[in-house]
Amino acid sequence: MPNFFYELHFYFFGLLAIASALAFVTRKSPVSAALWLVQTMFCLAALYVMMDAHFIGAIQVLVYAGAIMVVFLFVVMLLNLGHPDELSDLRGKWGRLAAGLLGIALLAQIAALLRAPPQGALVQNQFQRAENTEGLNAVAAVAKPLFADNLLAFELTSILLLVAIVGAVVLGKRRSHA
Repeated sequence: MPNFFYELHFYFFGLLAIASALAFVTRKSPVSAALWLVQTMFCLAALYVMMDAHFIGAIQVLVYAGAIMVVFLFVVMLLNLGHPDELSDLRGKWGRLAAGLLGIALLAQIAALLRAPPQGALVQNQFQRAENTEGLNAVAAVAKPLFADNLLAFELTSILLLVAIVGAVVLGKRRSHA
């Protein structure tokens, strides 16, 4: 029988993460949105710890809630977006219509993925996972697939983040000259 308090806390952190993520995407102020994102990251870290992934939970807090959010707030301050009342993400009915259509398309994709059978190469059973991580500590169990099997995706993500930061700096400089 599952532990009642474990399930209670698991669903509590899950619902809190969903509510925080919704608050994150609905805020006009970039700073308050960033703070809601930090709360989402802490809730995800709590969920990782509850699933016995303590290292991933600690990295979630240190990297995402710490370092990435500092960079995010730095870019927000660099862009100097102004007062939240002056900001409008969805301008006019066409922006709202496009956002609604994009949301419906994403929900359709999620429904299609849930109905499709999982591919055998992506799903490992408990014994395969144990064989792959046997003899490795928590850091090596994460680092080995990240830097051996998924190195290209890791490096492409790094380049994407670098391009995003350079783009934000360029946009910030254009606004200061205007």
